[in-house]
This record gives sequence, structure tokens and C-alpha cells, in this order.
Amino acid sequence: MRRILMLCVVLGISALTVVIFAQATQNSGGPPAVAPPKPGGPDIRPAVLTPPYIIQPNDILEIFVWKEEKLTRKVFVRPDGRISFPLIQDLTAAGLSTSELKQRIEENLKQYIEVPNVTVILEAIQSYRVYVTGKVAKPGVYPSEKQINILQAIAMAGGFLEFADPSNIVVIRTNGDESSRFVFNYNDVIKAKNFNANMLLKAGDVIVVP
Repeated sequence: MRRILMLCVVLGISALTVVIFAQATQNSGGPPAVAPPKPGGPDIRPAVLTPPYIIQPNDILEIFVWKEEKLTRKVFVRPDGRISFPLIQDLTAAGLSTSELKQRIEENLKQYIEVPNVTVILEAIQSYRVYVTGKVAKPGVYPSEKQINILQAIAMAGGFLEFADPSNIVVIRTNGDESSRFVFNYNDVIKAKNFNANMLLKAGDVIVVP
């Protein structure tokens, strides 16, 4: 008898719970809302991919050909943008990433090696350099692994000498047989009057500080 009473009690409570849930669902028009996650959780953002380095003249590359020790060597990217490599002879490297050059070398080696496996490593970046001359503390050639702007180049050269004229700096850029001349007013730039004038320098640019 006690067992029957206990079963009724349990069933009664269960039935009451179902009725309450059903009424709540009807009144709200749907199942109970789930609370959103609390703020302060991990900030998950898509990764920003860095573009691959593009090979330039004067760079040094190390090229490995698997199981072909005689072909593995360091090569210099000539001023014309090409490299000399056994079996292939001349091959354009400038303007390509290391993975693109790997694919081209493998394609050219297929007529000599059944399944060529090539690895291209950037040994040294020697292509990017700018020149700072005139009334600066340390005039000279300044190589860099990435592009720098005029203010950065001047800082690398140690800043101005006492009687320099920062308002009439000249940037000379050579492109083949043509040369361009840009006037840079240092005083205007640091006062934020013409900050856009602080342009990125290209390889071979010459900064002249009068």
C-alpha cells in the first residue's frame, strides 16, 4: 500500500511539472529562452595572413634538391632578376615568392629528374637599401628587410647636423634612365601639416639633406 501511495505522489509531482512547463511554453510562444553567453570570453578573430616575401635582385637564395647534392647550392639573384642553376641555366626569380620559384624549378627539372623535390630558402635580403647623404650625422647606405619611410631613414642616419635645412630635403628616385625629384619638408611633417609627404622609400632612393 505504501508503495502505491509513493508511486502516486511521484507521478503527481511529475504530472504537475509537465503541466507548468506546458503553460509556460504556451504563454511565451515557445520554449524558455536560453541565456546568451556572458561577455568576457575569448576574443576569437580570423588570423591575418602576412603576404609572402617577393624575391628581388641582389637577394641570396639557398636551393635544395632532395637526393641531388650536386644541384643543391646558394645562388645570387642577378641585377636582371635571374638566377643561374645547373641543368636549367637561367631562370627568372625576381618578382616571385619562394614557393612560386620552387614550383618553376621543379617543372624545369622534370625532364632530368623523375620526381624533383625542391626547397627554396631566402638566405639573405640584400635588395632593399636607401641612401642618405648631406648634413646628417651618419651619411651612408642603409639596408632594410622592409620598406621604410623618410623619417625612419633620417633617424637611421642619426638626424640632422647643426646647420642643416630640414625644410628643403630632396628625395631622388631613379627608374631606369629616368629620375624623379621630390621635395620633403621635415618641419611641416612633424607638425602634422603635411604628414602624407612622409612616403615609403623605394630601393635605391637617395635622400639629400642640404
